[in-house]
Amino acid sequence: MRTALLQSSGRPGSIAENLKVLDEAAGRAAAGGAALLVAPEMFLTGYAIGDAVGRLAEPADGDSADAIAEIATRHGVAIAYGYPERDGETVHNSAQLISADGTRLANYRKTHLFGGFERDHFTPGEQPVVQAELNGLTVGLMICYDVEFPENVRAHALAGTDLLVVPTANMHPFEIVAESMLPVRAFENQMYVAYANRVGHEGEFEFFGLSTLAGPDGIARTRAGRGEELVFADADPGFLAASREANPYLKDRRPGLYGSLA
Repeated sequence: MRTALLQSSGRPGSIAENLKVLDEAAGRAAAGGAALLVAPEMFLTGYAIGDAVGRLAEPADGDSADAIAEIATRHGVAIAYGYPERDGETVHNSAQLISADGTRLANYRKTHLFGGFERDHFTPGEQPVVQAELNGLTVGLMICYDVEFPENVRAHALAGTDLLVVPTANMHPFEIVAESMLPVRAFENQMYVAYANRVGHEGEFEFFGLSTLAGPDGIARTRAGRGEELVFADADPGFLAASREANPYLKDRRPGLYGSLA
């Protein structure tokens, strides 16, 4: 499945402008043959927007979800994107996957919040594995810091995730995550990992880009630079099946030894 990673911070604070950016990117993704477009963490509103998080938060089935479903349908491409989700009085840092026919396939709430900003504005989710079927692949959702916990990704591997989609807002000086950790996560769990990062300065943060799609062989199929960019790579189910057959990590586990980890 050809996958496009949108590396952009959009227009922080403006949902309308970010929908325009997403629409334009979806058109380019479709023209490039992609079946899935992945946008960064909190793409709908911007990340470093302070108390506007609560004001701009929407339910998973809100107006913006409807607008993105229309974009997905018009361009014929599935879209995964980050946004602040309102559920009553609670706000979550969430990611949603919408199919190319506009169906809401999956919604994930970030389980591991990073830093004071996130802990001040969001409530962590409690469901670590959220998946959907898309074009013959089992797609899992995670957000940024979540992927840095090996237990999280291993849970997806054991649940059969083929492509782990990770909308991200990672900042300097943590480039090691994109450059080294992502390929290792993909290799040790025998899956594809798609990591779409924000880029540039936003509030107190400097997002470094380096959006990456890594394969089960630990090799990055694509990696963006440090500017706004749309990059493409394929998640190949045939290659994934062969890699899983050759790599014994999941078969050679001894879960009885790992009880102390929890």
